[in-house]
Amino acid sequence: MREVVFVIVATLMALSSALAESSVQPALSVFQDTLSNGLRVIVKPDRRSPVAAVMVWYRAGSMDEVGGRTGVAHVLEHMMFQGTETLAPGEYAKRIAATGGRSNAFTSTDYTGYLQELHSSELELAIKLEADRMHNLLLRDEEFNNELRVVMEERRQRVDDNPRGLLMEQLAATMYLSHPYRTPIVGWMNDLEHLTLEDAADWYRRWYAPNNAALVVAGDVDPAEVVRLSEKYFGPIKSRLLPVRKPQEEPGRLGSRMVTVRANTTMTSQITAYPAPRLNDIDIDWEPYALYLLAGVLDGHSAARLHKRLVLEEGIAHSVSVSYDGLRRGPGVFYVAFTPVKDRELRDLEAVWLDEALKLVTHGVSEDELNRVKAQVIAGQVFSSDSVLGQASRMGRMWAIGFAPNASDVINEKLRVITPDQVRQVAEKYLVEHQATIAILEPKTSK
Repeated sequence: MREVVFVIVATLMALSSALAESSVQPALSVFQDTLSNGLRVIVKPDRRSPVAAVMVWYRAGSMDEVGGRTGVAHVLEHMMFQGTETLAPGEYAKRIAATGGRSNAFTSTDYTGYLQELHSSELELAIKLEADRMHNLLLRDEEFNNELRVVMEERRQRVDDNPRGLLMEQLAATMYLSHPYRTPIVGWMNDLEHLTLEDAADWYRRWYAPNNAALVVAGDVDPAEVVRLSEKYFGPIKSRLLPVRKPQEEPGRLGSRMVTVRANTTMTSQITAYPAPRLNDIDIDWEPYALYLLAGVLDGHSAARLHKRLVLEEGIAHSVSVSYDGLRRGPGVFYVAFTPVKDRELRDLEAVWLDEALKLVTHGVSEDELNRVKAQVIAGQVFSSDSVLGQASRMGRMWAIGFAPNASDVINEKLRVITPDQVRQVAEKYLVEHQATIAILEPKTSK
């Protein structure tokens, strides 16, 4: 139920969702308030259906873990469903399901989130239950041991027994020397084997405080009522002194890096990761917007350059994927991944990729091509931005990485004014071979 969100290859979904929203419906106002204990309350009314999405976001993810305790953020996420002073283990989800709603949660490198989607008449129940587990969680040995085994099994299924999962994990561990993005969200197995109940309790005490959280609500709701209910249920929870977050900058690179992963697979594949900037200042930065559109030029649609040449024209790639991840608390990254068809070598595909990168730098992108990419960004996200849960997720993610919840309006306009030469410039600056980290997946052999 509570699925780990692996955001390593996530693109700037919030950016494209914002573009989509502006194309299909009028902009709706975002209401914000902050309680005296520091809880941020963010509300976006949407009266189209009697549904509400209620989310609580904590600005704490796997990047905040320390050595020897990796995976604790995700284990604690599981424990949040295992009882409080007023609810029995598992009762939280049952109470939400009894209304016809659904609940879930996710852990990422940068944040942890909890969600309910239910009839808007049940708004008070959702807020009450979230406030209850923010400060009344009961951590007990039996439930902890059960959930720890569940997380360990998740790791086996999604990483240890999953060639793609192994490749992504080794890529991150090779790409970063010191930044905590190098550790898996689900945790290293050795750390999970030695994780204790006190480790989870310590994580809960450190980060699960109202002044490190945001309540985000979208749907058929009245902002004043949301604030009133927030004051009623979250208001009595005291703020706490949060741990000091020290700067965690990755050291400069001295050259390219490579790792080869041998696993139980019949296909080879390669992922090349280039260090790139994250979006830091929405008003001043332009490179992140250009990088996002660069990914679209290469692989945003069927006629995109890399997909067209490798898959459609030369027929040497089974699949191609290009993405840019720049909406995060830590360093950004630009990914290029491909899998060859049978009897073709990775070096054949890499040669084509490097040739296309050179063409980008030498000849740039035309105005017409870039406009088509921008249009694809809008068309591809229409449905994802149309749900109240999508709207709440976008606002919560923005808040969790340090931006205003409604920053997507500004981002929308910034994307629209990116020029072809700016796309060419970021290709020249960041698609640099000696800065790349290459992860190769190949089948195990008997040798």
